[in-house]
Amino acid sequence: MVASGDGPLTPGERSARWRLIRSERIGPLSCIGLVERFGSAEAATAALIDGTIAAPGVRLAPAATAAREEERLAALGGWALVWGEPDYPAALAATTDPPIVLTGRGRRDLLARPMVAVVGARNASGAGRRFAETLAADLGAAGFVVVSGMARGIDAAAHRGALTTGTAGVLATGIDVVYPEENRSLHDRLGVDGLLLSEAQPGSQPRAEQFPRRNRIVAGLAFGVVVVEAAERSGSLITARLAVEQGREVFAVPGSPLDPRCKGTNGLIRKGATLVESAADVVEVLRPQAASPRPARRWETASTANPDDADGDLGRIVEHLGPTPLSVDELVRQCQLSQAAVAAVLLELELAGRLERHPGHKVSLR
Repeated sequence: MVASGDGPLTPGERSARWRLIRSERIGPLSCIGLVERFGSAEAATAALIDGTIAAPGVRLAPAATAAREEERLAALGGWALVWGEPDYPAALAATTDPPIVLTGRGRRDLLARPMVAVVGARNASGAGRRFAETLAADLGAAGFVVVSGMARGIDAAAHRGALTTGTAGVLATGIDVVYPEENRSLHDRLGVDGLLLSEAQPGSQPRAEQFPRRNRIVAGLAFGVVVVEAAERSGSLITARLAVEQGREVFAVPGSPLDPRCKGTNGLIRKGATLVESAADVVEVLRPQAASPRPARRWETASTANPDDADGDLGRIVEHLGPTPLSVDELVRQCQLSQAAVAAVLLELELAGRLERHPGHKVSLR
């Protein structure tokens, strides 16, 4: 198993992992799959270059990608952690699709402490903002780093409440890009006294598809996610769903049934989320978990797959796939193959541009 935290990476391996994730059509799952199939990113990169693995949809990033980006980060006062390095956050490494390169600026030491996420509506009520700020301050006093998404409303209030105890803001942009503009002073403060994190390259501007990806990092860093106010079909509910998929605890603050900003949180409570009236409700649940080094990893590796068997399984797997997303677990059941064998074939399809991945560990053919 090639995993995060197993030991230091050689400079060549670190650079190769960085190069892979910056390549066209290679995401975190594909990158991890390649590393585990070939034993290292260096070997995977060589296989892509010499054609050992067919990947017509992939365009490798230049070999100097890591060095150039790291120079740019250093000029910004930033740094980077690559999946596999000992200092990479253990909780994030335990998720199914951790960012391969996590860039940051600010207090790197905060990554070693247990985190809890506080998220909610951008158009939050005054009462909701006050509650989020107080909740974050109390969670910080209890020893937790408060992580959120640096959005206006509840996110910003949570960051403000935990400024003196420790807070981390996960960005959908590069660490040097302020969004929204009204959070500029908060952005600057976290870059010194707190922590700014992103998987995007420096200079990356906000794009719609980056916000759900940002949300998965917020959920992945935390032992639990507290939703203060959230409308139905909101980004905060996406974060809550991702937390459930990653095996994290979900908490929700109840609100008036007459306020549409509370429809989502009240719905979470109906579905089993822990009702929160104070930080004590969160601490009581998370304290025992935070004492453990990291949550269990929930992704079964494909490293035991035999590449020679993949071609024989390809037809069976393609036959069961179509344009409608199907869970990988169901695909394994229908094809009567091991998860490792299915994962190996799905990787081949993805690199060939024939597979699309969906939330909830589902896949479909393009």
